[in-house]
Amino acid sequence: MANRTIGISDDLAGYVRRVGTREPEVLAQLRAETAALPQHAMQVAPEEGAFLAMLVELTRARRCVEVGTFTGYSSTAIALALPDDGRLVCCDVSEEWTTIARRAWVEAGVDHKITLEIAPATQTLDRLIAEDGESTYDFAFIDADKSGYDAYYERCLRLVRPGGLIAVDNVLWGGRVVDDETDDEDTRSIQALNAKIVADDRVSMVLLPVADGVTLARVR
Repeated sequence: MANRTIGISDDLAGYVRRVGTREPEVLAQLRAETAALPQHAMQVAPEEGAFLAMLVELTRARRCVEVGTFTGYSSTAIALALPDDGRLVCCDVSEEWTTIARRAWVEAGVDHKITLEIAPATQTLDRLIAEDGESTYDFAFIDADKSGYDAYYERCLRLVRPGGLIAVDNVLWGGRVVDDETDDEDTRSIQALNAKIVADDRVSMVLLPVADGVTLARVR
């Protein structure tokens, strides 16, 4: 599989994956299956999956939400890190790709922790805010259509409790975020959100060059 980590060689990325992660077999199999798909670049890197799992463990998260599920790598990693009575709500619009995710959840033994919502994510997040209340989730991961990132971020700010974390994926966008002349909508959306978060006093934040760039925003 091609290296999706910004700024390091394929050999070094391979080394990181060999000695820097403990990838469960179910995730390795899912990664191999997804690699055969034309859209495989949408899958998170294994070191990012391990990073998300570590964040869940460190924050002792029990209630999580994911915006953008694809074939289920990140959701499976998150759910494996949750306690047995933990809950992960996955937001996606594709029945096709999440069919693969559902199978992975069963194989990993985490399907009882996950609720999949097939609907526009803003609709699902608005419903969670209305039904569960604001500040009731511990962790959110955003990895979906880039033009929707701002809307997802704002809703997750309402949904995640003070002290909870929001992780935003693809914030370096293959390096294209430094192109100030771009007219690409996705790139512009990420640039705008990056600028917004660094100035947002509602959160503490850091942008890390992990995989394709991950911003962590801790809700104040």
